[in-house]
Order: sequence, then structure tokens, then C-alpha cells
Amino acid sequence: MQLSELTAFLNTELRLAEIKDYPNAVNGLQVENRGGVTRVAVAVDACEYVLRAAVEQGADLLIVHHGLFWSGLQPVTGAAYRKLKIALDAGLAVYSAHLPLDAHPSLGNNALLCDALGLPPEREPFLDLGWKAAMEISREELAERLAKAVGGRVHIAPGGRGTISSVGVVTGGAGGEIFKAARSGVDAFISGEGPHWSYTAAEECGIDLFYGGHYATETFGVKALGELLQERYGLPWQFIDHPTGL
Repeated sequence: MQLSELTAFLNTELRLAEIKDYPNAVNGLQVENRGGVTRVAVAVDACEYVLRAAVEQGADLLIVHHGLFWSGLQPVTGAAYRKLKIALDAGLAVYSAHLPLDAHPSLGNNALLCDALGLPPEREPFLDLGWKAAMEISREELAERLAKAVGGRVHIAPGGRGTISSVGVVTGGAGGEIFKAARSGVDAFISGEGPHWSYTAAEECGIDLFYGGHYATETFGVKALGELLQERYGLPWQFIDHPTGL
């Protein structure tokens, strides 16, 4: 499979040209290889551990949510040098999709977490990237569903009544948007993580706030891309799990 064809497909499917992102996200192909792809690895972060694991698994394309250039312009020394050397020596291409992957209506982290939580398909856009839906559920049951979906601990700020009629979901680090979430009218707001003050803000806004972990809420999209490329092009793929616990 040609790398150029794969990246052109991903760019179009994820609407990279349409969705604005942080400058250091550098969405799209970040490192190219010799031109061919036979095996795909997917991961949340393009860290040194993940790049080494991708090479060990025989991948020649690594797809990540958080790319190589989050720190911005910097010398190619230390870890920056080691990561590029790993990729270039092994012929490992690196492709990154940040907010475009969060926002995708079927492959995105937000949509897939909503699916995992059992939110009904009748959903509305929420805080630009996420989704909200009407749902009658208790605080305790929603916490249990979120813990099962992310495979780990959930932190709750129980600021609401505990009886939930509407849920808003934005994965990653969106907890600082608690005031916007409350103004939108949802009873429960689910994200990955947020600032310290978001706990008391949830109490004061009268909303139940759930944190499932930044990393854990953003594993869904890259896995979906791996499955899509296997279905469309017959490429084997593997998820490289390197959880941060955050």
C-alpha cells in the first residue's frame, strides 16, 4: 500500500483542512518513509516508548492522536533527536490527528465514547467537538458505565442532583469548560481531566462532573482508524498501549 494514498484518504476522511487546531498539533503526515505501508500501529502519544514499540512490531506507519511537535520549535537533541532517529532509521512514517479525530462523527473519540456509554443516537453537537444527548440515568450508573468504557478509575465531582436527564461528552482535557457545559443545560459533563477548581465550580453550577482520564478517553479514535484501514486496505494493525494514568 502506498503511503501517499493512505494519507490522502485520511486527510479527506478526517477533514484536516477544515478543522482548526493548535499550531503545534501539525496534523497529518509528520514523518514520511520510503513510500510503502505493510503494517500499521496506532497509539495515543508519539513518545519514545511508542515509536520503539511500533518498530519492534514491524509497523511502517504509526498513527497517533498527539504528535511529535507539541513542544513547538526546538533543537533536534535529546528525546527529539532519538524519536526522529528511531523513525527515520526504521522507515517508520508518523501520522497525527488531534482535534479532527476528536470531532469525527463516527470515528472520533467523542462519538465512540458516547457509543460506549450507551448514549442514544439522537445527539447534538456540544462545546464544538463533543456531543450531548438526553438520557435518564443515575449518577452512580453513569459512573459505572464510564469506568467500564475507559477500563479504569473515574473521578466524580457530584455537584448535581444525582438524577441525570442529559449528558455532554468532550474527551481529553476539557474540564475547564465546566461553565459552558452548565450553561448548555446538561446535568452531567464527562471529560478526561480538568483543573483543580473545576470540582468546586461543578458544585456551584449544580452539575455532575465526571473525569475518566485524558489518556483513557482518547484511545477510541486511533483504534477506529486502525480498524478502518484494515477493512478498506487489508492492512494489519495493532494498538500500542502506554497509559499515563492522567
